[in-house]
Amino acid sequence: MLRLSCPFCGPRDEREFHCGGQSHIQRPGPAEAVSDASWGSYLFDRINPRGHHAERWHHSFGCGRWFNVLRDTTTHHILAVYAMTEPVPDMVQSDSVA
Repeated sequence: MLRLSCPFCGPRDEREFHCGGQSHIQRPGPAEAVSDASWGSYLFDRINPRGHHAERWHHSFGCGRWFNVLRDTTTHHILAVYAMTEPVPDMVQSDSVA
């Protein structure tokens, strides 16, 4: 089981959280200029890298807040926890992180 450190509540077991999938996805726009293919890609296409991956996590059985986690998908090692408004940390940013 993962042990995540909520930036607001501190370390907690994974069962208190829900993963919201890939982080840092940009919504295409303006809406009237977006093709069906671009919109479909935005809704359904996600990366599934081996290695560093930025994910959104929700502390659903705690404070109820969202935050980002940079996790190594091969080892499940948590590399960084950071706010939703912050970019992927430079020290661990790689090509597999969008």
